[in-house]
Amino acid sequence: MIANESASEAEEGENYFVSMTDMMVGVLFIFIIMLMIFALDFRTKTDVQDNAIDVAREIARKLDDLQKDVTAEIAAMDRSQETRRKLLMTLRSELKRDGMDVQIDEANGVLRLTEDAVRFDASQSVLLDRAKLNVDRIARVLEKVIPNYVACQSGAGQNQCRTGLESSVETVFIEGHTDSTGAKGGDDRYNWQLSVERSVNTYREIVNFAPSLRALRNTRNEEILSVSGYASTRPIDPDENREAWARNRRIDLRFVMEVDSKQRLKQIINLTDSMKVEIDRLVTASGGRK
Repeated sequence: MIANESASEAEEGENYFVSMTDMMVGVLFIFIIMLMIFALDFRTKTDVQDNAIDVAREIARKLDDLQKDVTAEIAAMDRSQETRRKLLMTLRSELKRDGMDVQIDEANGVLRLTEDAVRFDASQSVLLDRAKLNVDRIARVLEKVIPNYVACQSGAGQNQCRTGLESSVETVFIEGHTDSTGAKGGDDRYNWQLSVERSVNTYREIVNFAPSLRALRNTRNEEILSVSGYASTRPIDPDENREAWARNRRIDLRFVMEVDSKQRLKQIINLTDSMKVEIDRLVTASGGRK
């Protein structure tokens, strides 16, 4: 299990590739603008060296390669999001077939266990009889579906990983939430503890019922199941009444995907480095200074 503080780090990790791609797109436009400036400068000069045009053409070619790489990276992330959407839809369908009504948030990769599925009493973290039964049913569905979406599984002292899997589950956060009323005199610090206890108790029940889930690993050989608690900071119903409080006392399952983009990002960085060298040559050829 991963401590609560690391939940935000993992969620930021999910956005890492998006941030890197945004940066690469920005770099692409910067190079295009620089190329246009040099091209305009060439038109006003009569003593441009012959090889300057060749350098400019080489930069244009590399810009085209960079654009293709960025486009491929965006497409890979789109496919990863589609894989997660398919996973969520499959889980919802399987649970509905088992008589459970759950909600999905495709944008954030969340399978929401409503108060009808997993209910907690106010200020309590113990799974009630019906809630415990439903968590067992959820564990059974996870055990059936999730193995198709993970990169590795441990067994017999070894970690067996599938090759050619572009996108897989990196972490499944079992997230505990509380309502906004607070506990013990309105001290919200207790709510943080309470939300973590709810997630931990749910985790324990899931792995007790389906221990094989602990064998599912990401590409770093880490168990994919983890826990986190958010107290009352992420309500799904902002109203302040008993019905809203009941809805906010819940468990979410958040699916974080990992995309095998490390090699492609390295290639993009190498390409931008080589383009910088070409631009330096272009500046020199045009008689300018860096």
